[in-house]
Order: sequence, then structure tokens, then C-alpha cells
Amino acid sequence: MAILELNNVTIRFDGLVAVNGVNLAVEEGAILALIGPNGAGKSTLFNLITGIYRPTSGSIVFKGNAVSGTPTYKIAAAGIGRTFQNIRLFTDLTVLDNVLIGAHSRGRWNLAGALMKFAPWVQKEESELLDLARECLQMVDLSYRTFELSGNLPYGEQRRLEIARALALKPDLLLLDEPAAGMNHQEKRELMAMVQRIRATGITVFLVEHDMKFVMGISDRIAVLDYGEKIAEGVPDEIRKNSRVIEAYLGKGAGDAHS
Repeated sequence: MAILELNNVTIRFDGLVAVNGVNLAVEEGAILALIGPNGAGKSTLFNLITGIYRPTSGSIVFKGNAVSGTPTYKIAAAGIGRTFQNIRLFTDLTVLDNVLIGAHSRGRWNLAGALMKFAPWVQKEESELLDLARECLQMVDLSYRTFELSGNLPYGEQRRLEIARALALKPDLLLLDEPAAGMNHQEKRELMAMVQRIRATGITVFLVEHDMKFVMGISDRIAVLDYGEKIAEGVPDEIRKNSRVIEAYLGKGAGDAHS
């Protein structure tokens, strides 16, 4: 069963077609990877899904509900969390506080609650959100960094912290935009294990990634964009051998190199 469906989704910017008639289904509980050359429209597609852009035409359906053009905060509240290609942490806040910012989007109280911070129901919710934030840090192996400033973390750990903050939304679908970018080999292995742990909790994962070894090792299915159009979709072995994908993205001879 598909948790997310893109139906003939297109977006134009001043005559430039960035995404063109894309049809795609993300199956619940799966890990789907989206690959393609730079400028193929991958991050634009994520921005469409999360409400940053509104499709020129076509529809986006999440858990049976149309979300095309829905404000980003409502899409997050509906159960879609994401990270970004460029790290967006609050570097002058602690690791824990960064995750709490994501967790508070799940809170039920408003300004009145903030003014009544000593009320038992407010304190109870704060305690619950703190527990949630700590669970998210444990999920990404950052519990030992809880009270450090996020700006002082190594690059790979900053990437993991962004994932923890997205997990604090308690999403049903997690979008990861270039999660392995800039990581060394060991960090990528740890990230792969972490993504698999996240999927094991019942969260569906949809990721954009350039590292083909990472993509082939973790994905249930892979979709390929080129010039804004989906040119292929299938299991990793099918994509590895697809001549159009090899020519457009992997390069001649890459299919044999990754066999």
C-alpha cells in the first residue's frame, strides 16, 4: 500500500520545467531512493512533497489525502519529516535543544500554555517531549552529545542530529536529502545501519542520494530522474543494469563496476 503518491506532478519556473509529469508511489514501510544527475529535480521534488513549492499541475497524495499546496507546517503535522541537503541546525543551541525544537511541533499547548508553564498539564507535556527528544538522540547514537553545542559537532554527527530533529516530529514518512553527503566510509556504514533501524520502527524512508554504493546497499526500490522526468524505477539490480540510467547518470561501464 502506498503511503505517498505523486500523480503526473509538474512544476514550471518562468518557463523552465523543473519536474515534468512524474508518477511515483512510495510503499508504506519501504526504503525508496531517488537518484539522478545534479539539477535533475530531486530536491525540487522533495520541496513539492513538503509544501515549499506548489505543483503547476498534478497531485500529491499522502495517506489518502491530497496535500498539494498545503502549508509546510500542516504537512509536517500530518506526518512527513525531512532533512535538507545543506545542514540547518541552530548551532548556538545544544544538541538536545535542537531536537526539542522539532519535538515541540508535536505539543498541544499554545501561548496560554507558555504563560502557564508551571501548570501540571504543561509540565507533564514538557516531560513527555523531553523523553521523546532523548529517544530520538538515542536512535541516532548521539545521547553522549546531549548537552554539547550543535555547532561543535563533527560534520557527520551534525547530519545525524538533523535526522534526530526530523524524527522528533514522529513522522510516518521521513525524507532524507543527501544524508551521506560529506561522510567518510565508516560514517556511511553507520548511517546505513541507522536508516535501517529507523525503518524497523515502522517509518517509511524516501531518500535522495548520490553515493551509489550506499543507495544500492540500502534501498528496496530506486527511482531515477533526468531533466525532471522519471526515466526508470525498479529494484537495485534492475537499475544497476538499466542502459538508460547508466548513460544518463552512472556513466558508461558503471553497471559493471557496481555488479
